[in-house]
Amino acid sequence: MRLPQPKSLNGLILVGFGLVALPLLIAVFWALFNLDRLAEQSEQLVVSGVTAAENNRQLAQQVASLERVARQFEILRNEDSLALLNQDIAAMEATLDRIWPLAETANATSFARAIRVAARRIVRTLNQPDVGEAEAQAAVAEFATLRQRVTRLSLTLSNHIELELNRLQESTRRAQQVSAWQTAALVPGTLILVLFFTLLVARPIRQLDKAINQLGRSGFSRPIEVKGPSDLERLGRQLEWLRMRLLELAQEKNRFLRHMSHELKTPLANIREGTELLLDGTVGELDKPQREVTDILRLNGLKLQQLIENLLSFSAWQSKNEVLTLTEFPLRALVISVAKAQRLALKSAQIQLKLDVEDIVVNADRDKLRTVLDNLLSNAVKFTPKGGVVTIRANSTPASFVLEFADTGPGIPEDETPRIFEAFFQGNQEQGGHIAGTGIGLSVVLECIQAHDGSVELVNSDEFSGAHFRIHIPQKREAANQRIAANA
Repeated sequence: MRLPQPKSLNGLILVGFGLVALPLLIAVFWALFNLDRLAEQSEQLVVSGVTAAENNRQLAQQVASLERVARQFEILRNEDSLALLNQDIAAMEATLDRIWPLAETANATSFARAIRVAARRIVRTLNQPDVGEAEAQAAVAEFATLRQRVTRLSLTLSNHIELELNRLQESTRRAQQVSAWQTAALVPGTLILVLFFTLLVARPIRQLDKAINQLGRSGFSRPIEVKGPSDLERLGRQLEWLRMRLLELAQEKNRFLRHMSHELKTPLANIREGTELLLDGTVGELDKPQREVTDILRLNGLKLQQLIENLLSFSAWQSKNEVLTLTEFPLRALVISVAKAQRLALKSAQIQLKLDVEDIVVNADRDKLRTVLDNLLSNAVKFTPKGGVVTIRANSTPASFVLEFADTGPGIPEDETPRIFEAFFQGNQEQGGHIAGTGIGLSVVLECIQAHDGSVELVNSDEFSGAHFRIHIPQKREAANQRIAANA
């Protein structure tokens, strides 16, 4: 089942950002909530602790002051002492009122109530008009118990504050653990979400990039399909339309080349046959000037035949109907055979051919390699002035064999170097012959070498003044028919 696609790349990015940011925002808000709660509890605990300590101190002082005034009244029995006694009990009860909420929280109300009852009982006894000495002494003696109760109340409240502090510390520790676990869970989860949405975005972009590269290599056979956001899918459909249009144009071009080449081959064959008949003396012996003219016609007929064959080869390569038939054969014999086929052109241009070819056996398509040799040699002859030299070298390595073609011509201008292997490109330095080239010879060479998984390059060398081509063809290949993968 296909997952629903966002309507646009912007929608996908926004959805991805939202899903990635949502858990992070939840974690941040949770952390802020816990931090605020812990801060509030900590503040309350601090206030409670300070208030409790202060009230406990005041309560102890007030009990001590109440006891001191009570003992003075026991001795003096005056109204001033009795008034001070009543003032102290009122202040002590006010303090107990302030302590009472905390005492309720600490389950210490029984101590506070007992202190209040005992203090009131002592003051009430001393306030009796006819209180006796024994009664007064007994009332004053109760202060010892009252002080113990005050101490127990203070200790209980302090223990409660300490307990709450421990609870706060435990809550803080648990909050830290939860935050750590959330972080440990969110970081991988967030990374997974980021990776997921990155793949969702990168996949269609990668498909588009592949499709564009395919079109750039003239690969029109594979349909273009882009899956992803609707706007990228729409762009993929536009590229598919462009592919179909380019495919139609390429097919029309190839049909034109095939038709024109075949149309030219018939009259050219008649011209060559007529030339051969003249040279053979079938219609009579030719004098020297007539033979020279006939040789020129024969030479140019060969050039025309080579151009037509290049056009046919180029058309066949473009249509991808050619196969490689790999066989083992001696390379030197093939080079010599190609050189003999062009001996007339070499002789006419007064060009010396130097062969430095090792006696090696190669595994390649013999016909295609012959086309490579023939095109490179023809190209060298075309650019080399009269009296120049063309050099062919060949050697082998454990993994490949190397072919080199060099001439003493004008060389290839630097600004033309990047385009020399383009189909139908013709430089400005072409010389020699009466037949202009088609600009596809080097293109056919490149495609043939690439079909062998090899490479061809233009070498900058001080050894030769002209062009210097070097070819590498690997030898670790199965000797079987293989479909050319060029333009795929």
